[in-house]
Amino acid sequence: MFIPSAYAQTAGAAGSSADPFGGSMLFFGQILLIGVVFYFLMIRPQQRRAKELRTAIDSLKKNDQVITTGGILGKVVKAGDVYVEVEVAPNVKVQVVKGAISEVISPTTAKPAND
Repeated sequence: MFIPSAYAQTAGAAGSSADPFGGSMLFFGQILLIGVVFYFLMIRPQQRRAKELRTAIDSLKKNDQVITTGGILGKVVKAGDVYVEVEVAPNVKVQVVKGAISEVISPTTAKPAND
């Protein structure tokens, strides 16, 4: 409409003949950059946290505080290969699968109650 047809066709033809893969390579470069940023900001930290949780679960010992995926807080009484016996109240012990432990609370992160 405002640009003459001949000028628009000439500009488009000159750009495509100079670098036929320029637009697509730039597009794939941007997609690759987004993928790398996504990996370092989202996937890698999540893998690191999962690895730390696995090592903490594998090294469970007596008197460690744990939180299960169901939200039960308790103290480890006995740790086996597959199951962990957790004391949730005085004289109330529950066997929990190690995979159901969502967090191991270390003594440094546990804060005493201000009673």
